[in-house]
Amino acid sequence: MNSFESMVPEALGDPAVRAAGIPEPGAVTIVVPTFNESANIRQLLRQITVAVPARLPCEVVFVDDSTDDTPEVITEAARDCPFPVSVLHREEPEGGLGGAVVEGLKAATSQWIVVMDGDCQHPPSLIPELIASGERAHAGLVVASRYIKGGSREGLAGGYRIAVSRGATWLTKALFPRRLRGISDPMSGFFAIRRSAVTAEVLRPLGYKILLELAVRDRPRQVTEVPFVFQDRFAGESKSSAAEGLRFLRHLVGLRTASPVARMTVFGLIGATGFLPNLLGLYALTAAGLHYVPAEILANQLGVAWNFLLIEHLLFRERRRHRKGWDRAGRFALLANADLVLRIPLIALFVRHLGTDALSATALALVTTFVLRFAGTEALVYLPRRSGGGRGSRRARRTA
Repeated sequence: MNSFESMVPEALGDPAVRAAGIPEPGAVTIVVPTFNESANIRQLLRQITVAVPARLPCEVVFVDDSTDDTPEVITEAARDCPFPVSVLHREEPEGGLGGAVVEGLKAATSQWIVVMDGDCQHPPSLIPELIASGERAHAGLVVASRYIKGGSREGLAGGYRIAVSRGATWLTKALFPRRLRGISDPMSGFFAIRRSAVTAEVLRPLGYKILLELAVRDRPRQVTEVPFVFQDRFAGESKSSAAEGLRFLRHLVGLRTASPVARMTVFGLIGATGFLPNLLGLYALTAAGLHYVPAEILANQLGVAWNFLLIEHLLFRERRRHRKGWDRAGRFALLANADLVLRIPLIALFVRHLGTDALSATALALVTTFVLRFAGTEALVYLPRRSGGGRGSRRARRTA
């Protein structure tokens, strides 16, 4: 019998654990995504050892994207831990930190899964309370929140980071009022979720806000919150950056456009913005002396290129791997220019055979070609990715 198994009866003797109805063995899997956090590993495992095993059995799964010696440090530090510790090192960090969490969710063996950062800003002492609160409320998701009574964001250094955090929270709650109802801190990286409430296959993470992804795509029916004080980072520097901020915004757009109606709406808005480069190009070409007909044809390509770039990065980011970039660009340009060719015959058809006036016929033709162009773009340019074997490789190390 290993040390983890020997402590299970003692842990289950704790009244708080019995009251919560926590099962054994491996009552909680703690998933920790890491990227170059070697200086924090020993401290984090020490805090978990002090706070968790005496109250409920646990295992820790590190999902590591590091370029330093973090996996080796984890393996060495795990030898002194009274619970199982696993390391999944990913050679290709697909999906960023959120993708790492999804890998951890798939590897978890316990009924409850706790996700937390590896920089010691999330206090492990709160883990038993997260699980107990979830059991008491029969919840599928328990969020450690900085924004309810008893919580604090004091570990966020500087007014800039605080402003960004609050702004991101406001934006996400405004975009997803129904899905985020009852979640005061959708930007939290510290939460507990029942394994039965997770459908990992529907998750499409991008960047580090995995709770938002879970709440929007895989929302458990019952959610509760526990206050927590965001701690100072133990060592190293924050991984937040302008690039991560852009990834977060792209992630928001991807989540918001998950339904066909939402995608069509955004497709139309992107198409409307294409008029600006089109008109600017037309002005520049005609001012240079080019006849307006070839100038309009050339200027239209600027609008097509503009729309393609926005659609690539905002609307169909998840489907780009199905075809080569040049293939997608060629198909998109063909469909966009076919729109112009098709519109004039449609206008003539509506006027002659439906008896509509020219203005109504033009509006009807615009709507018709828009719907056809959206359907053609989605079906012929961005077909859904085929499900296949996992991309990249990973190495798993387990120590006890």
